[in-house]
Amino acid sequence: MAFNSRITGVGSYVPPKIYKNSDLEEMMDTSNEWIIQRTGIEQRHWVDENTCTSDLALEASNIAIADAGLQASDIDMIVFATLSPDHDFPGTGCFLQTKLGIPNITVFDIRQQCTGFLYGLSLADKFVQSGGHKNVLVVGAEVHSKGLDKTPAGRSVSVLFGDGAGAVVVSRTEVKDKSKDSHIMTTNLHADGTFAKELWVPAPGTDVGADRISHALLDEGLHFPEMNGKTVFVHAVKRMAETLTQSCIEMGVKIEDIDLFLFHQANLRINSKVAEVLNIPEEKIFNTIQKYGNTTAATIPLGMHDAIKEGKLKEGMLVASAAFGSGFTWASSLWRY
Repeated sequence: MAFNSRITGVGSYVPPKIYKNSDLEEMMDTSNEWIIQRTGIEQRHWVDENTCTSDLALEASNIAIADAGLQASDIDMIVFATLSPDHDFPGTGCFLQTKLGIPNITVFDIRQQCTGFLYGLSLADKFVQSGGHKNVLVVGAEVHSKGLDKTPAGRSVSVLFGDGAGAVVVSRTEVKDKSKDSHIMTTNLHADGTFAKELWVPAPGTDVGADRISHALLDEGLHFPEMNGKTVFVHAVKRMAETLTQSCIEMGVKIEDIDLFLFHQANLRINSKVAEVLNIPEEKIFNTIQKYGNTTAATIPLGMHDAIKEGKLKEGMLVASAAFGSGFTWASSLWRY
């Protein structure tokens, strides 16, 4: 028997402390105008010293599970996407599992950075389709702020990132009419490691000499993210447009048939350029980068929850998502809400 899956619950959470661009001006020798012009970001949320990634994930997960009309005990798998784990190991999914009080279920941790949520959504969809699982919790959560160079040396990267979490519950469903019934239609996943060092954190690691971390590595600042912004921009626009087109062709859908686009939020200019390439009306794209910055794996579910709360995402809508990030990785998904 073939099964289908659909998104039954959505949740999100951001830490309460807001850092406006003006708060970063003296810290990083930058300006509000410079940040807005190049990124579209106006503010971001950063955690306090006592909050970790799984704390944010727990808040978003509880909201998503309740939204699905379920209890935590109904969840039979967790897929956790993050590049900012609580610890190097074990995976943060295990810490979230404990906080949710649901031992003995399947837990995946995945490291596909900005594309992590769509990779996780694809995993959940496939496992539900297989018949082995009924309710999968897919979480994207990030605490970037504790890993950024908050000095002028790091400003080109550090102004971009915010902290937050988003979660969805993917559940088994019966689809009688694919043109109306809520279900995940397709996901397309891609990667090209040729460009892995265009957006990365060099250390700590086993490819940095005799010790995976040392005072010399820290003094050199190799534990901070590095990015070739121009290369990332060009590839992001090209790949997001390509994979969206691929998903549409696969499902026999035209771009103009899509009601809402939930793109990854790395840079407002990237999303505007993708819209230009695919002739997407700007009003069909729901952007959140202005108030959250780039929250990596959390971005798409965080935006999804905001779109629901603002009445922009309604039952029955045809939705397209696309993301691009470090790896390089990129992905797209079509689903009916």
